[in-house]
Formats: sequence, structure tokens, C-alpha cells
Amino acid sequence: MSGKKIFNINAGNQPNSGIAITVVGERGQKDLPPGTEGGEKLKPDRHYEHKQHAFDSYCKRSIKNEAMNAYTQLRKRSRREVSLSELPEDAMAQLAVYDRYSWEYTTFPVGGAVILIEDDRLAEALLALPQEDRDIYKGLTLWSPNVNIFRDPRWGRGHETFGEDPYLSGRLGVGFIKGVQGDGEYLLAAACAKHFAVHSGPEEKRHEFDARVSQKDLWETYLPAFEACVVEGKVEGVMGAYNRTNGEPCCGSKTLIQDIIKNKWKFDGYFVSDCWAIKDFHENHQVTDTAAESAAMALKNGCDINCGNTYLHILSAWEKGLISEEDITQAAVHAMGTRLRLGLFDRECTYHNIPYETVGCRKHRRLAIKAAEKSMVLLKNDNILPLNRNMKKLAVIGPNADSRWPLIANYHGTAPRYVTVLEGIEALLGEDTRIYYSEGCHTMKEKVERLAALPGDRISEAVTAAREAGIAIVCIGLDERYEGEQQDLGNRFDEAVSMADKPSLAFPNSQRCMLNALIETGIPLVVVNMTGSAMDLKWLSQAESVKAILQAWYPGAEGGIAVAKTLFGENNPSGKLPVTFYRSEDELPPYEDYSMTNRTYRYMEGEALYPFGFGLSYTKYKYGNLTCLPDENGNVLVSVAVKNDGMLYGEEVVQVYVKNLDSPLAVRNHTLCAFARVGLEAGQERTVNFCLPAHAFYVVDQSGQRRPDGRRFHVFAGGSQPDDRSCCLMEEKPLMAQLEL
Repeated sequence: MSGKKIFNINAGNQPNSGIAITVVGERGQKDLPPGTEGGEKLKPDRHYEHKQHAFDSYCKRSIKNEAMNAYTQLRKRSRREVSLSELPEDAMAQLAVYDRYSWEYTTFPVGGAVILIEDDRLAEALLALPQEDRDIYKGLTLWSPNVNIFRDPRWGRGHETFGEDPYLSGRLGVGFIKGVQGDGEYLLAAACAKHFAVHSGPEEKRHEFDARVSQKDLWETYLPAFEACVVEGKVEGVMGAYNRTNGEPCCGSKTLIQDIIKNKWKFDGYFVSDCWAIKDFHENHQVTDTAAESAAMALKNGCDINCGNTYLHILSAWEKGLISEEDITQAAVHAMGTRLRLGLFDRECTYHNIPYETVGCRKHRRLAIKAAEKSMVLLKNDNILPLNRNMKKLAVIGPNADSRWPLIANYHGTAPRYVTVLEGIEALLGEDTRIYYSEGCHTMKEKVERLAALPGDRISEAVTAAREAGIAIVCIGLDERYEGEQQDLGNRFDEAVSMADKPSLAFPNSQRCMLNALIETGIPLVVVNMTGSAMDLKWLSQAESVKAILQAWYPGAEGGIAVAKTLFGENNPSGKLPVTFYRSEDELPPYEDYSMTNRTYRYMEGEALYPFGFGLSYTKYKYGNLTCLPDENGNVLVSVAVKNDGMLYGEEVVQVYVKNLDSPLAVRNHTLCAFARVGLEAGQERTVNFCLPAHAFYVVDQSGQRRPDGRRFHVFAGGSQPDDRSCCLMEEKPLMAQLEL
């Protein structure tokens, strides 16, 4: 054995001298282990070496196929002190797959045991890796970004996405991927675009749901963001969705995985299932009969990694001839390729030397604040914001005012610190301002205190605080406990029903009661809405005492600082809505209908309360000199001047929309084709240039083909959509140019 250690599961696993066993070979046939000559019976030490090989092979298959559940099972087996020596021959047949080793090994710990690695370089690399702290949120492979289209505001996971527009989602997705993966020799981390494809609820039915979608909607709305992430962003991974799309389970879809993403888009990273999605094939979708068939269907169609345990049946699928060794090898190549590109097997990778003190450092906290500031969307302002920092009294009220929950949304690690809105305001104003704080109500329940005799046990307190201060900041909304992924945290809108989608766009009754009581006082109210998606704000926007509404989303661990700086003018809000805020949920099509008819700003027939692309500022912007010039390649060069016509520094998000005037295949309204954030000092003017590619003027036909159709277009440039509602709210129309191609 060349002096190298033999693996040991635990001290009590050594076989006794009386054991004799027949060895089981590759296909379950009686055989001898490699290197053994003659004899049907083995000495105890050779029996133990055979057990080593069986265990080694099992672990290597788990690594090869990325079956993480197998690793979990090994850990559980180790904790129960169940050794391989206790397994019967038929169980051994499931483990023993020899690779004809040379009997030269290096030991490598896995789940409390040790496996043997023949390749010295691989062994050296594996031994160099940390062996602990491998829990969720702690790896270099990030299952993000979520670039699904937020087609319906009731979807609980919509706040994970970049919004309802395919172009916007694609641009932000590509930017996210490049930031995560870096531009060096190695990947800084591995991004993963999800959930491919046509996935946006309902969460309650996702394991059995079939999203039926036309080819036009598929290629016009649901796929472009993924295409941008794969082709332009070079995303390392793609995750499949739980549901079926047009009858095919997404994690085993030949159409989606083989035909589109791998053949058409030339994707060469890893494809991973959503967690336990493959078992849905036989348990819920019923497109297969057994787990082995489900594993084979997913693997053969290009799903390299199974998040779940169905790939434990790969061996069975192989023995039945459902998959080949080539299928397994190809999946392993994609999985291991990501590890190689991350530099996990190269000690010279520069990212290995990032010190721990970098985590949560001052630079990172400042960046978190900056990101939150830029996301704030000012929806209403009756000349009350920004607030005066010299005020003597202020009431801060609401269930989200002093809570961490609305900062972090679903899927998050643990930040070094959290700053709530109340804490951010207190830090900004200091001790010269008396702040009256009241929780006001529970986020969802009718009472804050369980032992309270009556509902609304904090409302009178909130009213008193508002009256005493003469002005109140009211922090309302939801958090990850009430909108998110199905059953992750027992998401619920009441005590009886567990869900993740919102049953309606209305605020919980507890918050409505508190707000109505505050509105009745007549005290000026500044409402900070902390939700991940559109809510029913119509009644608040119409309330006379509600002087301002700031949409703060779920702003992150430092979000309280960003909210405070925005309310008091240290940050001039510049965010624009990535989704439509509807006047009523009655305007929405049926939730399960994936047709784009009357959905999102591109196809909606009514008038929004707050439209996609809308957002106010503390300053005013003026636009001029819009020009559109086609070039010889079919692209259109767009130029527009924007001026800060106010008294404060601000950042404007310049938006360019195109409307096809000729084609019946064009979107109903207009579509976003370009945008840019521009910082301007008071009185400063800049010219912003865009290059709209030829395909920005194409349409998608009923077969899903993108092609030119029509010659006359309107091109709009400004700080919002060109719809009437946006123009009314902004008190200015975007510029328009007529274009003929």
C-alpha cells in the first residue's frame, strides 16, 4: 500500500478474523477485487480493503453526479455508526463499481469517513479545500439571478426578479452575472440564471402545474432574459423550473434544455434542477412511472445536477439501459468544469487569498447603502419631502419601522449588522430630535400582544405618538414571512392557510386599521412601503393626509440608513418602477393564465395607478434635441439632451421606448429598448447616446420567429413611459421622434 493510509469509517468497523465473504464486481457478479490472485475466500484485511473500494466507488459516483443528497445520506449513516461491513451482498452490489485502481491512494475525508483518491494532483487539490462550514449561503456557487418575468403581482417570489420587462431583466441579469463572476482568469463566483423557463406561480401548484404558453409569448417575453444571460452574460449555471411548460417538465425538457439552451444558445455550463423537482416527474406531473425513469429523463435531456435525491437512482437507470455511461460522464464534465473555472483545484487562484476581514467591511457596507438608495422609488410627494433635519419632534410608526424582517427578503445569509428604519433615522437626526416610536400593529395579526383583550392593541399608542409629534413616518408592508417561496418559512396570510403568493393586493387588515386611524387624525403622514411587489396603494394615494409615499422594497441589511437619507434629502430618489402598480386586482387576468394579453405595461389595456418606469425626484429634468439616425448595419443611433432644471444634484434614468406603427404582431403599446442612469448637478445638461440594435425593431410572430415587420416607428425618450398616466404624474411628456426604416 506504499505506506498510505487505508480509510476508516470509525474505530469499531474493523472486521473480525472469522469473516469470509465473496466479492461482488461491477455488475453484481461474483469476482475478486483488483490485484487479488485466486481463492474464493478473503483474509480479513482483504475483506476490509474491498469495503474500502465499495465505499470509495460510492463516494466517487456521488461526486461525479453531483448527488448532494448522497453526501447527506453518508453523513447520516456515519452518525448512526452503520458500517459497510453490515451490508448484505445485494446492497454491496449497489455500491461496488470498480475503476481498476493501482492500489496507490491518498486519503480524503468525507462526511466523517475517509475515501481514497488515486490521482495525486486531485488528492492534493481536495485536501487543500476547507472541510467545514459548507452550509447554504456559504459557497461559491450562487443560485442567482432570478430572471423570470414578474407577470403578476400576486406571485410571492416576484421580488427575487428584476421586474416585468424582458429587456430590463436581461440587462440587469447580465450586469449581475458579470459582477458575480468577475472578469479574471478564474470565476470569482458562479452565477446561475433561474428558473428556466416560464415560471411565475402559482406557488401552491408549482409541483404539478403546466404553464401553457404560445410560441410568440415564449420567445417575446419569457425567454429573452435567459438568452441574454447565457449568450452575453456567459452565466455558469442555469436552473430549471418546477412546473411543466407546454407539457414537458422543465428540468427534463428536451425542448428547453437540449434544443434551446444547449443547441441554439450553445450553453456549456452546468444545468441544475430546482430542489426535488425531478421527483415531481413521477409523483405529480406523472410523465414517468418510477424514480429511475425520472432520473433518466432529466439526465438524458441535459440536467447535469439534481438538487434532491432522485439521482440516487442513476445506477438503477444505467443497469436498466435507460442511460449510458456517456450521459453520466457528460453531466460530470459540466459539473466539474465549474469547479475548475472557480479555481478550486489550483492553489495559485488569487481569490483564495481574500482575507476574512473583507466580509462586511466599511467599503461593502457603503456599497449596500448606495444600492439601496438607488432602488428607492418616490411615488407621491405633496411638497413634504425632503424632511427638515432640524425638526424637534417626529413619530416613527408601523410594524416595519424597527424590524429586521422587511430588510432582507427571502434567501439571505447573515449580515454583519442590520440597521432598521428607526435606527437609521435615530442615527441621522441625533439626540436633538425627540422620536416617538410605536409598533402600531402587527404585520398580519389583529393583535401585537397575544394576551391583549381586543384587536388593535397598539393603535391608540400610534395615534397618540402622531398627535404629539405633529408628523409621522409610517412604515408598512410585508416581509419574507408573507411573500416568498412555497412553504419556505410557512408563509401565511392567516393562521390556517400556508402559502407564499399573496391572495390579494390589499394590505393586511391589521395595517389598514392602523392607517385609517392615523389618517383620521389629519396629521401629515409619510408612508414608507416595504414590500417586494406592487400592492393596492390607491386608497393611500387618495388620502389627503398621506403627503408622500416612498416605495422602499426590501432594501437590505443597511436599508434603514438608505431610507433615512432619502427621507431627509441626503439622497435624492432616482429609482423607477420595474413593475406596474395596478389600480385594482380586478384588472388582472386569471393568475394561472400565462398569456400576456392585458399583462404588464406592454400589453395592459387599462390605466395604471403607478406605471412601469415611473418615479419622482426632488429635482426636475428637461429633455430636448432628440435625434434618431439609422446606420448601415440596421442599427439606430438615438441621441437626447437631458438637463437638471432644479436646485439639487440628482440622477435621472433616461428611458427609450419604441412603438411599431405598422405590424399587427407588435406589442399592444410600446416596449423598453434602452436606458441609462445619468448624474447631473443643478443646472447641468448632458447629451445621452444610445445604439438601438436592428432587432429592437423586430416583432415575434406566432411561430416564435423574430423578424422585421413594418417600417414606421415612434421612438420616445424621457424619464418615463409615454403613456398618459405617466405624463400626468411626471407633469412632462417624453420626447417623440418619427422613424422610417
